[in-house]
Amino acid sequence: MKLAVVGAAVLWGTAGTAGLLVAGVDPVSLAAARLVVGGLVLAAAAGAAVRVLPRRGLLAAAALGVAAYQLCYFAAVSRTGVAIGTVVAIGSGPVFTGLLSWLLDRVPPTRRWAGATAAAIAGCAVLTGGGGEARADGILLALLGGLIYAGYSVAAARVIGTGASSDAVMGAMFGGAALVMLPVLLHTGTGWLADPRGLLTALYLGCATTALAYFLYGRGLRTTPVATAATLALAEPAVATLLGVAVLGETLTPVSAAGLLLLGGSLVVVALPGREPAESFA
Repeated sequence: MKLAVVGAAVLWGTAGTAGLLVAGVDPVSLAAARLVVGGLVLAAAAGAAVRVLPRRGLLAAAALGVAAYQLCYFAAVSRTGVAIGTVVAIGSGPVFTGLLSWLLDRVPPTRRWAGATAAAIAGCAVLTGGGGEARADGILLALLGGLIYAGYSVAAARVIGTGASSDAVMGAMFGGAALVMLPVLLHTGTGWLADPRGLLTALYLGCATTALAYFLYGRGLRTTPVATAATLALAEPAVATLLGVAVLGETLTPVSAAGLLLLGGSLVVVALPGREPAESFA
């Protein structure tokens, strides 16, 4: 089900372009609306199955993590810029996920995964550029965001690994996160949702880039190791870049093109069937 994870990353990659359809909206308000809409859709789709899930305490913590990741990411970006904040937050996610899987589930990373993940992160860094000021507080917040992302991904994978429905797990996590983010949305203002373009954007971000994307991601976690899934999710910035060129008329420099090729090649290596565990570090 690696294709399901890639499908989720493709949907995530459209979020930036879709967000540009509304001008002058607080990014935190936009992210909160996305999570509230998407979380409620996932919870409604899961229905009564949420009530019989195991490890509810773990899922409650994961729901808080989903909301906290959004806040950490935007706090990091406000301090150190979009490029650096994105690279550190998204790039550190797979590393932390692999480490947590190793520590908690005794699943050691393979040499191929480690090499391909390092190359993918390097490609992501080249692709997104280095604009911004490398402030220590912003980088620490971005790293915290990457660790939180890894935490709720591993938590979801562990509950799904017990045989629980992936749809119900995502519904519980994101439904809980929607409740946490609702006060944030109300505090940052909802007036922009009265505009048809703003409402359609919020619905697309919530239904497609959150609900459908995490539905696919959960399905992928049924058979794909969570560390591998986190690396495949790095397809997100590649999709965002290609949409910027195709839809927004942005220019792809030779350096960015090289980063795109490095990132794409690394993801192909991760997606190919493995021969491990003979190549693991353990």
